Amino acid sequence: MDATAGVPEPVGVFVAVGQFGPGPNPAGNVDAIRELVEAASENGAKIIVLPEYSSSFCGALGDWVNTFAEPLSGPFVTAMRAMAAECDIAVIVGLLESSNDPADARPFNTVVAINSSGDVLARYRKVHLFDAFGSKESDWIQPGNPEEAPELCQLSGITVGLQTCYDLRFPEVTRRLVDAGAELVAIPSEWIAGPKKAHHWVALIAARAIENLVFVAAADQIAPVAVGMSRVISPLGETLIDMGQTAGIAMAEVFIDALTDARRHNPALQLRRYGVSPL
Repeated sequence: MDATAGVPEPVGVFVAVGQFGPGPNPAGNVDAIRELVEAASENGAKIIVLPEYSSSFCGALGDWVNTFAEPLSGPFVTAMRAMAAECDIAVIVGLLESSNDPADARPFNTVVAINSSGDVLARYRKVHLFDAFGSKESDWIQPGNPEEAPELCQLSGITVGLQTCYDLRFPEVTRRLVDAGAELVAIPSEWIAGPKKAHHWVALIAARAIENLVFVAAADQIAPVAVGMSRVISPLGETLIDMGQTAGIAMAEVFIDALTDARRHNPALQLRRYGVSPL
């Protein structure tokens, strides 16, 4: 007798990562994103994660960030909301968000999570700016407030947490999201290419997944500016997707049962002796 007879098959959610090279033409970037979103939706994905600076990117940071920054009510997020609703898919994407602070005009490096009805459910402003490897993001971008609550939202039955690119080098960011309930961490990125940088990208994403027993979906821009290799990693560190340098989409099926099993067999989150709080 088959002991599995009558046992329902676990239900997964297809999560896509979209990889492309945004440029200085916002309308062109929206068109490129539409191709990725439509492809993901047509292939059954319910969530797509897109890169950091997807709304506009002109290479080295400069005055152009002020030219292209816009509020969340502006044309880029409006287009993303309409696209998500039209294609019946949740969209997680990075953009330059304008500041309304008269004391600091620098825009924010922001990620929004939009559900399949076109509603903005979460907004994360990058906390750790890329002031490393010869870059100085903070000259042009103002950081988000680390005291704000972790940015989580429910998408297709999955609790999704948001962080961005350089945040990946700070393990407490992901841990704080997982402490708040994240089952999948979405990381829109523009991981600048350079010596050993691809190795860091691969190793750090796997580490964040393994140490937190969480799914990670990281979407990068493509070469030559960034390292590419957008990926989805399981709670046990398995590489479910590695896109290499190909522009387009790739999808992985995410099973919450797999996360539950991983945490049951390795209760490291329960056994730890230290907590995380903002400085």
